[in-house]
Amino acid sequence: MDWKTLTATLFGTDDGLTLEGDFLHGTVELDGEPLTVVGTTGHAPIGVRLALAQARVVLDTLTRHPGRPILLLIDTQGQQLRRRDELLGINRAMAHLGMTIDLARRRGHRVLGLVYDQALSGGFITSGLIADACDALPEAEIRVMRIPAMSRVTKLPEEMLTALSETNPVFAPGVDNYVAMGGVRRLWSGDLQAALRQALADAPAEDRRAIDGAERGGRQLAAAVMQRVLDAA
Repeated sequence: MDWKTLTATLFGTDDGLTLEGDFLHGTVELDGEPLTVVGTTGHAPIGVRLALAQARVVLDTLTRHPGRPILLLIDTQGQQLRRRDELLGINRAMAHLGMTIDLARRRGHRVLGLVYDQALSGGFITSGLIADACDALPEAEIRVMRIPAMSRVTKLPEEMLTALSETNPVFAPGVDNYVAMGGVRRLWSGDLQAALRQALADAPAEDRRAIDGAERGGRQLAAAVMQRVLDAA
């Protein structure tokens, strides 16, 4: 679903939203209450400029509109793979974006991610996976790494990784697998405006991703290991 159709469905209009290249931002209303929207379109690669632009919107909301909910609309092919961005410190820019989202959460803003098209790699990790909760449309595509690339990095045969992906969602792309692992809280279907209203209303006060993954059978050890570490601290 393209961003214009999505925002028209969610808010009845895209008035108040500005598209600058692949950078989407602005203020809309839901049930008469303002909501900050920030995100990307067109499978945008997240480089230094785009990461800092998104962070600026989050910080401006923190400064000017304390407590206002923030909706992250996610459509990205991952981090920008360019020498220029590497030299400018893309790792620090993307970390800065993630830290602003974390700060907003700690300052009492409900921060919700919605993958409406594509979410890959670091562009997803430093946005939707740091929000209070991240939801997705059923037709969305989510992955960190394709199996051939995973094979090159891990030096494990593609056949082995393909076999593992059939029984373990950690090795498999796809939105359903991210639901199983707890990375995506729920899928939206039917009345999308009602889904958004519900998602904002029950945004968790603490990160439940590992717990959800354990309950859903997609990450069976993460929550238990994390608790053992905390208990030993």
